[in-house]
Amino acid sequence: MKRLVDIVIALIALIILSPIFLIVAYKVRQNLGSPIFFLQERPGKDAKIFKMIKFRSMKDAFDKNGNPLPDEHRITPFGQKLRATSLDEMPQLINVLNGDMSIVGPRPQMKEFLDHYTPEQMRRHEVKPGMTGLAQVSGRNNLSWEEKFALDVQYVEQQSILLDFKIMLKTVKVMLNKEGINAPDQTVGAERFSGSSQEANSKNP
Repeated sequence: MKRLVDIVIALIALIILSPIFLIVAYKVRQNLGSPIFFLQERPGKDAKIFKMIKFRSMKDAFDKNGNPLPDEHRITPFGQKLRATSLDEMPQLINVLNGDMSIVGPRPQMKEFLDHYTPEQMRRHEVKPGMTGLAQVSGRNNLSWEEKFALDVQYVEQQSILLDFKIMLKTVKVMLNKEGINAPDQTVGAERFSGSSQEANSKNP
């Protein structure tokens, strides 16, 4: 049932949002050039790696040795606006249709985080990652990593179609009111997760 709901909603969303999708694609091409999409490896269900699709929001910029400059030096005002409105996330509807993601579920984080999760936090990978989730409608960037992951595990334990629809409806409210969205997930310059205070205890009982 959840997979069927994902496919139906993703298809309807792509049809309704197609004019916006095309406008954003044009603006990305105009401001940042090609490619218009950014693909990044993220852990999905059972921590299986997949390529998450987003609209590109950073320019190409390298140091004298040919290494990419830090994110804060590559993000543009256009890219910041794209992220602040979450429009860069629209191509993830394709990930939903491909079966790599769900409409609702724990947000897919960086694959480097896998080395730092506690066994309890790792449970967030028992389900498919989502475009939105319980953490995103419960404070988003106002939450600590530990609080986000605890909500992810709570979703895993309580997941249902009814809960998914409640989260979807609340997502619309959060986005319209910009609650906790002073920056999107994986904010430029934001502190990356490198393990919680529980991690040492879980690995060294």
